[in-house]
Amino acid sequence: MIYRVDVRVVAPVNPTEVTERVADAVREVFPNATIREEPGQIVAEAHDLDHLSDLLHEQSILDTARREFFRRAADGGFSFALKKQAASRGIVNFAVGSPDELGDVEVHVTVNEPSVEDYVDHVAPETEGGEPIA
Repeated sequence: MIYRVDVRVVAPVNPTEVTERVADAVREVFPNATIREEPGQIVAEAHDLDHLSDLLHEQSILDTARREFFRRAADGGFSFALKKQAASRGIVNFAVGSPDELGDVEVHVTVNEPSVEDYVDHVAPETEGGEPIA
């Protein structure tokens, strides 16, 4: 199946942070993203979540990811937030509740093809007993 998605990642850069380290945190989770610096933030754009999917599988957090993706799903896409510090180590830690002191990495995914549900199934498939259902 062909997946066409647009991924936009925004990570705040606080005055106490090194901009390149924030960019590196984004690269750890979204290595194929094109990254640019804007005043006070890093903005990245990508067209897949393949590496994120690999991390979700490795960390065995597919069910958590599905919940987060569908929690903020809307027509044509979904959004989620990640903890910046965890991302800098290549770890997916969803940000829930109040924002982190340094700010969270905000991710918005626009799904052009196929449906949001089908794309979520591709990135974070349903599980049974902790194992993906193929």
